Amino acid sequence: MEFFLPFDIPILSFVQHHLHNPFTDFLFPLATYLGELGACWVFISLVLLFMKKYRRAGILMLAAMLLGTLLGEVLLKNIICRPRPFTYASLLPPGASLLISPPSGYSFPSGHTCASFTAATALFTQHKKEGLLAYGLAILIAFSRIFLLVHFPSDVLAGALLGASLGVLVPWACKKWLPPLQSPLETP
Repeated sequence: MEFFLPFDIPILSFVQHHLHNPFTDFLFPLATYLGELGACWVFISLVLLFMKKYRRAGILMLAAMLLGTLLGEVLLKNIICRPRPFTYASLLPPGASLLISPPSGYSFPSGHTCASFTAATALFTQHKKEGLLAYGLAILIAFSRIFLLVHFPSDVLAGALLGASLGVLVPWACKKWLPPLQSPLETP
């Protein structure tokens, strides 16, 4: 993963040297906590399950996020084993400290970003307007990971690409191979 450092280091340096202020130092830890374990996306998906109009989107979001967790968190992170940026002392500005507790595990790809883009994309495939709003939150969560020095930009980019791909693939596969979702009270 060293070949990504010429891309990653300038972006991390710029963010660390120019974007920290009291507002961003408050906002981005909050955004990261929203994405912890995909919690906000799981919550949104579960809420959607109880609304007939959005039920299919909720199911697709959960299925795609489960697949993203298996591929990103379980498989790729443990194959690639990339250290997190905060472990590189040269990346930290003088006197800087992490604004959140250091996460465990490896860095590539970003799980927060993967879950966020998986959920947002799956929602977008079913409901464009709501999906666009979800992308706004996904971008905020993804950037928070770079801002907080827990992921390299390439980790976040990989998480977004994996998530968006799964967010398209799962609805497509379900449409192609599974029957339409129906309520038990509906007749075919």
